Amino acid sequence: MHPYQIFRHRAFALFWLGKLLTIMATTAQSVAIGWQVYNVARLTRSVEESSLLVGMVGLVQFLPLFALALLAGESADRYDRRKILLACSGLQLISSVMLVLVSLQDQTSLTILFAIAGMFGVSRAFSGPASSALSPTLVPKEILPHAVAWSTLSVQGGMVLGPWLGGMLCAIDPLWAYAFSGALYFIAIVTCLALLAMKINAKATHKSGARMTMIKEGLAYLWSSKIVLGAISLDLFAVFLGGVTALLPVYARDILDVGASGFGLLRSGPALGGGLVTLVLSVRPIRRHAGPWMLWAVVVYGIATIIFAESKTVWLSMGMLVLLGAADSVSVFVRQSLVQIVTPDHMRGRVSAVSGLFISASNEFGEFESGVAARLLGPIGAVLFGGIGSIVITGLWAKIFPALRKADKLVAPEL
Repeated sequence: MHPYQIFRHRAFALFWLGKLLTIMATTAQSVAIGWQVYNVARLTRSVEESSLLVGMVGLVQFLPLFALALLAGESADRYDRRKILLACSGLQLISSVMLVLVSLQDQTSLTILFAIAGMFGVSRAFSGPASSALSPTLVPKEILPHAVAWSTLSVQGGMVLGPWLGGMLCAIDPLWAYAFSGALYFIAIVTCLALLAMKINAKATHKSGARMTMIKEGLAYLWSSKIVLGAISLDLFAVFLGGVTALLPVYARDILDVGASGFGLLRSGPALGGGLVTLVLSVRPIRRHAGPWMLWAVVVYGIATIIFAESKTVWLSMGMLVLLGAADSVSVFVRQSLVQIVTPDHMRGRVSAVSGLFISASNEFGEFESGVAARLLGPIGAVLFGGIGSIVITGLWAKIFPALRKADKLVAPEL
């Protein structure tokens, strides 16, 4: 099919736009919080102590995700997924307004910033499973791989534009980044309302049961599907160790000396590489040798992280961020295809919730790990340790999950 024909499905087009705007808002706001926390902390603390506090931002966002993931997945399989997304967008808009008000104060409180980040984590806990489960229901099954690629592209596109714009606005004042995010969340709410007005099936096709029974069914299915479990757990541990996002404020200010605008550019690097590769995948999805593609992509991710750790040149650092983002997008495509194509519709919310929990653990909790490692090893040592760890984990997973290593087409293996 022509790559743009998928947007003839109006519901998917609205969903795609809302997702793009939400990711742009989320990443711009994340950049602003990280930059603001680091700079406030550096007024009275060392680089290592300030790095740890930036990592704490990831921890306070992860804790609600960890606590609510299973409930959020069950809710996505029980209730109208569009209404869940609408409620989450509303809570995210409130968080942006609160951040604007905090930034208007003469002195910025780190405690309040952490509290708002935690509230933001609650909204993401519910929006992730609902979004992942809703997307496959908006297009015919035969073009679902293209929908997966385009959904991933909306994420990557938002992660390119959001951090860059957020960094540019932070160079003026973080307040403007928060206001920008709030405006995008408002538009995302409008797209949710438009989706609600359309007659589409946005609930699971299977009859709902008792809450705990549904949660147990989702966990049992995930455990029995070793190829899905292997894919999402590989992403968890590889990105958990190899993530450099939390330490980019340190690199921008104290290692590469590029300031707030340079920080935004660095934050956009991984998504720029990921977006370019995802654009290719939207036209030519991976159809064979999916497992090896994923494993080798994580190895490349680790190598790029190691080179970034030792780089003192901004353009080499940027190039490695683009490369690791490109490699990560291959892994993301394989994982999302497995979760959305292989998983039955009535299980998608719960399986997506666990997958989202793993992703959040690798991202938000990984930021905390990076902060702790930076406190012990220094920023460069922490990133170097993470890159090596990603490569080691890939080798272990290739042995522990032979089904993933041997995966060819994106279909479920015989159980």
